[in-house]
Amino acid sequence: MAKRAEKQPPVKIDWSALVNAAKDARKRAYAPYSKFPVGAAILGASGRIYIGCNVENSSYGLTICAERNAMGRAIVEGEKQILAIAIAAGAKPCPPCGACRQVLAEFGGPEVPVALVAGRSRTVHQLGDLLPYTFDKTFL
Repeated sequence: MAKRAEKQPPVKIDWSALVNAAKDARKRAYAPYSKFPVGAAILGASGRIYIGCNVENSSYGLTICAERNAMGRAIVEGEKQILAIAIAAGAKPCPPCGACRQVLAEFGGPEVPVALVAGRSRTVHQLGDLLPYTFDKTFL
């Protein structure tokens, strides 16, 4: 009889840890031009948290957003699936830019929760609501 693969228990999202990691990452941002530091924390399927911050450049097109920075770090560490993300930026909750939404969609599904954090305020949205009609591999 074939052995059935055991289903892994779902990773519980510790929003407090994820939000705090995003806030800590925001403190490390390099944003001398916009003065708009952003921190992001991604929860991988492994249960690990990966952080990133925005890194600006005087040649603005070379700037990298916190969300893509965190996702790149996750990929370097071998993570290929995300379960949640927290983004800390500005005086009010701020959604990720379109490029970051597309990159996050590559590694998470439309149900991935995205927490937008500002101070003590937090709103949570599904990635699919932030990026409807995602371009994905089914179009290739």
